[in-house]
Amino acid sequence: MEDRGNKSLLEALLFLSGEPLTTSALKTITELDEPEIQRLMNELVDEYRTRDGGVQIAEIANGYQMVTNSHYAPWVKKLVGSESTRLSLAALETLAIIAYKQPIIKTEVEQVRGVNSDGVIKTLLERKLIKIMGKKEAPGKPLLYGTTKDFLQYFGLKDLAELPTLKDLAREEAL
Repeated sequence: MEDRGNKSLLEALLFLSGEPLTTSALKTITELDEPEIQRLMNELVDEYRTRDGGVQIAEIANGYQMVTNSHYAPWVKKLVGSESTRLSLAALETLAIIAYKQPIIKTEVEQVRGVNSDGVIKTLLERKLIKIMGKKEAPGKPLLYGTTKDFLQYFGLKDLAELPTLKDLAREEAL
């Protein structure tokens, strides 16, 4: 299959998936080699960006996913009703602490927040935005928490390195 056919194949797989697909997953399905997949995906991402249509291909959670163009978010929200997917301020605060300090135990989260975090952590676990990463070698062996692939997908991040730094946040606040 030539490039156009291979790109169409990758595009079809992304469209049907609904989840980010890694290059290794695409390799297993298509039997193309990873450098070829990477090259074709970079071209597809550029083509979609240049076209500036209603759908884009984004690098999310160390894979690729078809997503709606953020320009159309107000209308997409009207269609799908995003109220049920919103996180409370307490959940966002807890999630930020876990994302930046992971792996972290619940008492450390509570020390930063200053309040009990049992319910919020339970909610984040149920929504699969955080996971138990193991146990800390300390008295009582408390559970260690960290973020998940679903966390990256929820926030549209390729990986944790894309989280804003303190400098970025300070700069945003100054504007």
